[in-house]
Amino acid sequence: MAVISNGTTLMDAGAISIAVGSMTLIKTLTASNSATLSFVDGASGVILDNTYKTYIFKFHEIHPSSNDAEFTVNFRDGETAYDATKTTTAFRSYHFEGDDSGLGYQQSNDLAQSTAIQKIGQLQSANDNDSCGGGEMKLYNPSNTTYVKHFQSRYSHHYTNSSPGQIDNFISGYANVTAAVDGVQFKFDSGNISTGQIKLYGIGE
Repeated sequence: MAVISNGTTLMDAGAISIAVGSMTLIKTLTASNSATLSFVDGASGVILDNTYKTYIFKFHEIHPSSNDAEFTVNFRDGETAYDATKTTTAFRSYHFEGDDSGLGYQQSNDLAQSTAIQKIGQLQSANDNDSCGGGEMKLYNPSNTTYVKHFQSRYSHHYTNSSPGQIDNFISGYANVTAAVDGVQFKFDSGNISTGQIKLYGIGE
């Protein structure tokens, strides 16, 4: 059975027939024992303006230099510091090789009108060379100067310390500023980003 809208076939026999928006690669940053990876409007071709209403950051094979490091994000709103005021909510799921599992709200990782870094991945291990993390974060309409700036992230990583397994972190919230967000910075709360890539895309609508 086909799904048709205004004469256009959207889905037929379970397959999507048209593209829903297009992704344009804007910038790739590669870590090499880097303290931070920062995407700044106007710097080396990075643009966080009104060209797109949605921007997406893709995290590939992010590996910390320190054990139990937590992957974080913060936003710049026209000044030099990455300290935009944020309110957020957080939850995670996990499943370890010993079959311990869980799902729940992470109050310790949320923020309430705070300028602090936002943790988007918790307790990531550097014990094993093959341990890494990956995921994505969406940022909506950062150049708008009327509304707050919403973002959502999902970051999963291999945990090795007490019992090997998987942690899946979910964060959503908003930068409570009406000024344009013109920079986004990623780092670990301790140590450096040993290796990995972050790619920034604009989403066409």
